[in-house]
Amino acid sequence: MFYRLLVRFLFLFDPEEVHYLTLNLFRVIRKIPLLGWCLGKIMGIRKPEKPTVFAGLTFKNPVGLAAGFDKDARYMHEFAAMGFGFIEVGTVTPLPQPGNDKPRLFRLIQDKAIINRMGFNNEGVEAMAIRLQHKPEGVLIGGNIGKNKITPNENAISDYEICFTRLYNLVDYFVVNVSSPNTPGLRALQEKEPLTRILSHLMQLRNRFVSEGLQHRPLFLKIAPDLTHSQLDDVIDIVLSTGIDGLVATNTTIDRSGLTTRSEKIEQTGAGGLSGKPLTKRSTEVIAYIHSKSGGKIPIIGVGGIHTSSDAIEKMQAGAGLVQLYTGFIYEGPALIHRICAALK
Repeated sequence: MFYRLLVRFLFLFDPEEVHYLTLNLFRVIRKIPLLGWCLGKIMGIRKPEKPTVFAGLTFKNPVGLAAGFDKDARYMHEFAAMGFGFIEVGTVTPLPQPGNDKPRLFRLIQDKAIINRMGFNNEGVEAMAIRLQHKPEGVLIGGNIGKNKITPNENAISDYEICFTRLYNLVDYFVVNVSSPNTPGLRALQEKEPLTRILSHLMQLRNRFVSEGLQHRPLFLKIAPDLTHSQLDDVIDIVLSTGIDGLVATNTTIDRSGLTTRSEKIEQTGAGGLSGKPLTKRSTEVIAYIHSKSGGKIPIIGVGGIHTSSDAIEKMQAGAGLVQLYTGFIYEGPALIHRICAALK
């Protein structure tokens, strides 16, 4: 109840400003013992334990924070304190970039959804690498990597290599992001030839690192929910042929069908990736299709429209081994992590 009242108040203000304001405020309060304890109780924050082995890694619970929430690895300790089993930071690019012009984050409250066109705004891989040297203990950290806007697609492989190499000893797994709709031309890299080339190159790098005595880091690919069955078949072929460790399904969608928000507001909001409740069914369908078509050979992290424990269970029944929260976490709060873990038990 308290969190719902808090959300109604916070939703009166600019989404991007509120995002950083609340996280910075939580950081301050968390360091004051009694206040931090009280805030945790009020917001339903617990630290659920349900150890889950996935892709050779042991997660303290199967509920993670999706990429995009902590783009620069600035709030890892805060999210760890909320009870997440793993945190995916990024998307990070080799060079810092400001992202798209503001405003670029919009709420569709009636639909329990968000539209964003952030554009990979981040401080660059060097700034992230410094912060990752002080990551929280007991929580696995994933690195979501992308390319700079100014890098042409034919040179994209170099950007992914830079991020992969720089963060290799600092994160527990990697996710290659070629599916964001907010960087011009990026989704073209989902086509079979360029995608195979990028993933094969990163796998060669990993094999070299492992042969030199470094740890094995699982490598995943994040895909869009807007892919056709034919394109999903290509993705399955690419995963199996390159030997990457699995998929993150799915990113945000460019589809606007089925929304209850006024069409005038949708048009005013403009371009961007839609996340939240409207994505629940489609992302689960993608997970189920890949799981069935691959004979269960591809490990999948399920993300997209998880607002209840039932949403998470449906994704895991469809074939996901882990789940991630983004928009559902905004609307439902940290207590959602505990509710999912309790339901899975």
